[in-house]
Amino acid sequence: MKALLLVDIQNGFCPGGNLPVPDGDKVVPIVNRLIDSGKYDLIVASQDWHPPGHGSFASAHPGAVPFEMGELSGKPQMMWPDHCIQGTLDAELHPELKSEEIDLIQQKGEDPGIDSYSAFRDNDRDASTGLSDFLEDQGVTDLDVCGLATDYCVKFSVLDALEMMPGVRVRFIEDASRGITPEGVAAAIDEMRAHGIAVINSADALRE
Repeated sequence: MKALLLVDIQNGFCPGGNLPVPDGDKVVPIVNRLIDSGKYDLIVASQDWHPPGHGSFASAHPGAVPFEMGELSGKPQMMWPDHCIQGTLDAELHPELKSEEIDLIQQKGEDPGIDSYSAFRDNDRDASTGLSDFLEDQGVTDLDVCGLATDYCVKFSVLDALEMMPGVRVRFIEDASRGITPEGVAAAIDEMRAHGIAVINSADALRE
């Protein structure tokens, strides 16, 4: 049972969004080819789904500036611009993404007191979204992961999938993902490889 996890391919992380990843929209046609390929038995997606005033927003902390380190619930936290607020256009999946083919959309980041980069659990590694249980219940044996952004939500989703679903083969699709900075992307890929994650491209996935 082979599954594809699409991480946060939302308007907010694409050009014109509130927290755009450079060339974030360029992943959409690549992802659509993966969806159309018939290579995957199951397609799931994560969706950042923050309440207004989420604690990761710089605007929730007087004097805080976006993209500086602050604190949330006593722990270091990157201060982000307001983004992917529940029910807004910014939070919607990219309009050109073939979202009608997605079997499950897993929302995350709903607790205002903790951020959730990973599709599987919050940053405290405490509260689970339930996605790992769902995939295991479906009998998933292979999981390919891609989306936005490589150096944050994708990396943490990949590493959590590896840890939370022992026995499942987890791979990262590099060209179907984009990151915030080149340095961050390189470090994320190094970290994934160090954990034994195979880094592939979409052509590799389509050949199988």
